[in-house]
Amino acid sequence: MLSNDLGLDAKSIHKLSTNGLAREHLVRQLGDNFGVQLEIWRAQGLDIAKEFGHYYFATNFTKIKDEVFCIVDIETNGSKVESHQIIEIAAIKYKNGEIIGEYESLVKAKEINIHIQEITGISLEDTLNAPELRTVLYEFKEFLGDALFVAHDVKFDYRFISSSFVKFDLEPLLNRSLCSLALAQRTIVSYKYGLAYLNETFYFNKEATHHRAMSDVKTTLGLLQLSLSKLDDSIKNVEDLIKFSKTAKMLKRPKFDPLLEEKN
Repeated sequence: MLSNDLGLDAKSIHKLSTNGLAREHLVRQLGDNFGVQLEIWRAQGLDIAKEFGHYYFATNFTKIKDEVFCIVDIETNGSKVESHQIIEIAAIKYKNGEIIGEYESLVKAKEINIHIQEITGISLEDTLNAPELRTVLYEFKEFLGDALFVAHDVKFDYRFISSSFVKFDLEPLLNRSLCSLALAQRTIVSYKYGLAYLNETFYFNKEATHHRAMSDVKTTLGLLQLSLSKLDDSIKNVEDLIKFSKTAKMLKRPKFDPLLEEKN
């Protein structure tokens, strides 16, 4: 999440995730009508809680078992949101060991180059009867709500979707986010941390079709479940989990590829 999306400096955002911000601090940066701004943030997926006279990300007080994790994956016809678009999106909502919702859609596209078709298996013809991107983005925004946004290498999916929102006159995403790749590097010993390699190692999704959105979401969900099972009792709430995924020491990787040794 970029600091300018909130209109706050980086130090203030850090305080929202740790010790909280006093009312006068918010007034100084957002003005006397900061309460209206908090409601706008909530509509963008970010809930702010007032506790002990200070304001915090609500995730400071949300236990992991009570959080809704929204695992997301997109396929695109290129890497630049200015000139490319989402061609498939999928998401699963997960809470306390249960899947509580799913969303999946192809997106109508004007072009998909051969390289992308070979990677994803999605042809232009496949998308001809799919809904327009605007429709899919509005549906996805409603599905996501204020859930924790989870993806493997989360920055790409989060920023591409958020920038796509802006292109269609929606406000950018402000949901708190979690990178399953970064979390895996701190909870699971593996020679590589690419999604396909992890699936080959741990069999999260036996019917995986790599680079198809729902398939990758299901694989990421399996990875998330394994990572969460490895946490110790010091990780008490969602902000603890986010901080751990960014700052905890990465586990040491094996020197040799165990999968390669098995095949030999």
